[in-house]
Amino acid sequence: MADVNKQTIQNLIQLCRIDCTEEEQEAILVDLQKIIAYVEQLQEIDTENVSPCNQVMEGMANVMRADIVGEKMPRSAFLANAPSQVGGMIRVPPVIKSS
Repeated sequence: MADVNKQTIQNLIQLCRIDCTEEEQEAILVDLQKIIAYVEQLQEIDTENVSPCNQVMEGMANVMRADIVGEKMPRSAFLANAPSQVGGMIRVPPVIKSS
């Protein structure tokens, strides 16, 4: 396992320019040790005859359909479904408030 200790954590904290309490440093140390142990576990997997995978979706294509224009809905029917309307348009809550 890579040597991750309290001094390593303090160096990382200094390099990142963050403030950490002693408890946070201990939590970071434990988390980093778990991550390194997991990566070491992954390194044990035999990948000798596995080709590199540059893209997961390689060989797949989007399925498109033709855009067919159909009948238009009358404005009155469209606005009948709106909770609030003004001047033939749907009223929505303001997003940007003026001061």
